[in-house]
Amino acid sequence: MHNFSTDEIFSINSDNHFNDIALRIFNYQAENNPVYKEYLFHLGTNFSSIKTVQEIPFLPIEFFKTHKVITGSEQDVKTFYSSGTTGIEKSNHYITDLSVYEKSFLTAFEQQYGKISNYCILALLPTYLENESSSLVYMVNRLIEESGHSESGFYLQNGEELALKLRYLNQAKTKVILIGVSYALVDLAEKFPMNLPNTIIMETGGMKGKRKELTKKELHNFLSSKFGIESIHSEYGMTELLSQAYSKGDGKFYSPPWMKILIRDVYDPFCYLEKEKPGGINIIDLANINSCSFIETKDLGKINQNNSFEILGRFDYSDIRGCNLLVAE
Repeated sequence: MHNFSTDEIFSINSDNHFNDIALRIFNYQAENNPVYKEYLFHLGTNFSSIKTVQEIPFLPIEFFKTHKVITGSEQDVKTFYSSGTTGIEKSNHYITDLSVYEKSFLTAFEQQYGKISNYCILALLPTYLENESSSLVYMVNRLIEESGHSESGFYLQNGEELALKLRYLNQAKTKVILIGVSYALVDLAEKFPMNLPNTIIMETGGMKGKRKELTKKELHNFLSSKFGIESIHSEYGMTELLSQAYSKGDGKFYSPPWMKILIRDVYDPFCYLEKEKPGGINIIDLANINSCSFIETKDLGKINQNNSFEILGRFDYSDIRGCNLLVAE
């Protein structure tokens, strides 16, 4: 049995509190997650000697493609898998308790943006909607439900209808969040440029090979100019996580209190770098209590002095994922 509750995870209020729960979750997962336990065994890790978060070994994210990464009960109620591009092995995240995911994304969203019911939520996620097991679609669908707004909803290929709705809502001074995959937002901006001062545009990354890869800066400058707004927001998440970080502009992301980014040396994965130094991104996601909370990703990034973080690209040998662009500036 574990000695922490989901309520405790989502009410973390200090670094000490985070570290305390992270160590408790590590000890629980080291014993009760067969894949992680075997990985730690091959590293020669002595669980009882680990006293700080920095000493915890992180599970390489590739294991979510090849193994069933579950802590505790094998009874998964939902499997999320990455959209990926054709021919690329998909990541699978086996979810044993969907209520933890919902609590994580609803709490994190409202911490950043206030009550969801204040917004009309529009979604432009065509590639993901072909994938009923997309964690992004699941999240956005719940945000649409929670908004309770009669105009909230998904838009597939009908850009004209979406453009009319955006113009109408903007004139009505309705607060709108348009969440979209990058290439679909670019398509919309090219065909229907308009001024949307009451709209937050949030990109979830991913050209998916549909268009030329853009740097984040190029993408944001293009969308800002076409929609007459100062900044483009971003969501950073992935199939293997149950938490998301958000950026309100300039590509600077902020994590919720139960999610933490560490930057590892590219050549020595057990060595961590100080702020402003670029390296590989390790993520602690304490919402992943039923899978693995300690993940070594293939993203490159850095932590800024104010504890925001930036995505700088990906390791060359890793495939392009749906959740972020190949290169960022």
